[in-house]
Amino acid sequence: MPSGAGIGLWFVAAVLWLTACASSSPQPEPPEATEPDLSKVSSFVLANARLVDLSGDAPQIRENAFLLIEDGQITAIGDAASDFVADAVIELGGQTVTPGLSDMHVHIWDEAELGAYLSYGVTTVRNLSGMPFHLVLQDEIARGERVGPRLLTSGPILNSSGPNEQANHQLVEDADAARAAVAWQADAGFTRLKVYSNLTRDAYEAALAEARARGMSVTGHSPEGVRGLGVPTSQPFEIAFEDILEDGFETLEHIETIAWHGLRGRKGENAARKLARQIAAAGVPVTTTRVAHHNLLRMAESDGDAAKRSGMDLLNPFVQAIEAAEQARWAEADPAPLRKDDAFQARLTKIFAEEGVTLVAGSDAGIFINAPGQSLGDELGLLVDAGLSPYEALRAATWNAALALGESETAGCVQSGCAADLVVYACDPLADIDCVRSPSGVVRDGRWFSQRRLLELREAARLHDTERTQANLFEGLAAQGTPVPDLWAAFFQANRTESLACGGNALAR
Repeated sequence: MPSGAGIGLWFVAAVLWLTACASSSPQPEPPEATEPDLSKVSSFVLANARLVDLSGDAPQIRENAFLLIEDGQITAIGDAASDFVADAVIELGGQTVTPGLSDMHVHIWDEAELGAYLSYGVTTVRNLSGMPFHLVLQDEIARGERVGPRLLTSGPILNSSGPNEQANHQLVEDADAARAAVAWQADAGFTRLKVYSNLTRDAYEAALAEARARGMSVTGHSPEGVRGLGVPTSQPFEIAFEDILEDGFETLEHIETIAWHGLRGRKGENAARKLARQIAAAGVPVTTTRVAHHNLLRMAESDGDAAKRSGMDLLNPFVQAIEAAEQARWAEADPAPLRKDDAFQARLTKIFAEEGVTLVAGSDAGIFINAPGQSLGDELGLLVDAGLSPYEALRAATWNAALALGESETAGCVQSGCAADLVVYACDPLADIDCVRSPSGVVRDGRWFSQRRLLELREAARLHDTERTQANLFEGLAAQGTPVPDLWAAFFQANRTESLACGGNALAR
């Protein structure tokens, strides 16, 4: 562990707390499998499936279908008379099959979390606060050496100093520093750049140009520039929201952030529709992450009890210890203004859908009380609560994600030639979106995971390695040039100054 007096007594206390928890609490053991392991067969047939295609304006359903899966791909779809030859046949008995879910906004801190996502039917995740270990995991998963959802990752979050600055951001203040930071990320192997709210105009424009030159996708918060006095209520942002709409973002993150920047925190219906039409005309997808703000409200309404609900043990305990003060702050917050903001964000989500904005689902899982895997089910439920149909919500987590990633020929689909990333449900998610919380099977890269195996993966995800998490984080900070001894003072300063109107969770969003 890197040394340094600047780490502070709070961090020592957090480590002692984690050590005490690890030594005093027995660690759960994954249950033993009592069925044949079919995860390594190279070909199999899913028999008598109810296929749901999500690529059109309405669901296309095919009953009693047979899917031939070979070497990670759907190679044929037929019926009972089809003469398919495979190593195994998995009888589904009319269960529903959809494309695997994509969570387009997560924060992974350790390899243990991967199984949690897969156990909830999430077959693709986009990690948006990258460190060197993510590149290793990404390659291991792609080679089939590690079980987990397909992992896409940005590099470290690129930001400038300001009210949304956080301790693990890569901070740049001018064009030269921005170009150098993006070049470092590209040379390290990152193919996505995540930009953030406080980027100065010069730094943002230079970072964007360097990313384009390096062939990197760009995503993130809409950069605002330097936030001067009176911004945004009486003075406009230095970088107007509409100025970034033609910059080729893969996605823009957070309905909450777009309401803050694009509407300057105002809640008028006409302005919201005008903004939605601008985004739709520009063709920029939006990652909703409704659950991220909603969980702030849940904490305030429950006096913090929301952090104790089922599934919270899937969150990394090292990160949870770091975020304890942040959670306490929201547990003591007045829920009334949060409730009002949450209702408007739900309304804005519906307006975006009505005006043709491509919505993709993301959960901000891995931070605050947003549990890996489980939180995507929360997100889809909130989309339906906002007025989207279950079909539209499912589409946001499948077909729309594939469109945003430029992969609609091979992903987010259940057709011959599509990647064999699928979810099986005994219930019908088109009738009740809560169905997505209970997959009965998953196919990931052509490998079959039964419900028992999925529950084993979820149990294993609870076996956290806090020392490895700390090493991951410190290695990442050192690689991007952030002085570890000064990290924690900066972290607390960021928490004290971040604007309530723009929301904000600890570490990274």
